[in-house]
Amino acid sequence: MAPATAITDPTLLRVLDAAALARQQSLAILDMLDAHHTAAAEPPPSPPSEEPAREQQLAVSREHKLLLAHLARLRGLNRKAILGVRATKQETAEARQEVDALHLQLQNLDYEQRHLRGEIAACENYEHRYRTLPLIPVDAFLADHPEHATSSDHELTIARIQHEHTARQALEEQRQRLLRQKEALLRETAGKKEELGKLDAEIEKWVSGQQAVRALLDAHDHRLVEAGEKEEAGTAAQTASMAT
Repeated sequence: MAPATAITDPTLLRVLDAAALARQQSLAILDMLDAHHTAAAEPPPSPPSEEPAREQQLAVSREHKLLLAHLARLRGLNRKAILGVRATKQETAEARQEVDALHLQLQNLDYEQRHLRGEIAACENYEHRYRTLPLIPVDAFLADHPEHATSSDHELTIARIQHEHTARQALEEQRQRLLRQKEALLRETAGKKEELGKLDAEIEKWVSGQQAVRALLDAHDHRLVEAGEKEEAGTAAQTASMAT
């Protein structure tokens, strides 16, 4: 009876009660049959009577019918219990699936939580470039922009970064303008160099032409000098011959 005390389900308890009644009824029938066989083994009374035997058969028949009723009730309860067990198994399987899904979801949430904590820690420990920027000092910035005197540290830092960005944009525009001026001056210088090169070529041509003309003039002068010398020599010879 110890295992029965551990069962609390009403359906199973009814099955056990029906089984106990069927068992008791079976034992009662067996006792009646044993008594009948024992009486049959004894010498019959004289004269023998059929009335006790008929009553015995009727009693056994009644007990047998009662046993069949208990067995029918036991089968019905057993079938109901089996169906209940199947339904319970199905519900248990569905509940287990739901628990597994919830457990998997919990694991995913735990993983996501650890991932987000890692991201938060990385963001908190991130060395942003603005920390290395040569920003204008706070006092100088507030002196130029007194409207940020009541701003928080975060807003003040953003304003200083924007100020640095604006200043760098202005410097970049100035640098680009100077680069354009430099390129224009380089183009102008290159053009003037090209013009000077052409002028040098023209001057060289002109100088070369002058040298050729000068050579012609020198040759003409040389011929004139030679002719004059010859003429003087002829005149001197005539004078000498006349003198003799």
